[in-house]
Amino acid sequence: MAVFETKEKMQAVLGGLFEKLLADPEFGPKFAGAGITIKFNISDPTAGLWVTPGDGKHGKVFWDLSGEKATVEMTLSGDTCHKFWLKQISLPIALAKGLIKAKGPMPKVLKLLPMLGPAYQAYPDWARSHDLPVD
Repeated sequence: MAVFETKEKMQAVLGGLFEKLLADPEFGPKFAGAGITIKFNISDPTAGLWVTPGDGKHGKVFWDLSGEKATVEMTLSGDTCHKFWLKQISLPIALAKGLIKAKGPMPKVLKLLPMLGPAYQAYPDWARSHDLPVD
């Protein structure tokens, strides 16, 4: 069974995580200032999570947005997404194994990695608070 039983659960967990991070006084402006729009094409359950630079000072999170162009698109399952944020799988290994497919300029994808520290730190407790397994 998939870690996210429903699309709504996934939206609450992943969308909520990014909203929390974008509200962080250090991470939020750094992400918004990078000017990168990320689209996560997630399967099982299916949804499109967009993380945008918003107005350049405050990023925004959207679901199933249409008519926008992403700088980087990541295609992965909900389970892989969960494992990624728990640091149970690294981006290079997931890319090599085909668990994550990335489209867009790889230097921009790699530029994001150092900014993800707060997400990695926050996700285990965030997942637990939503009754998801973290081991």
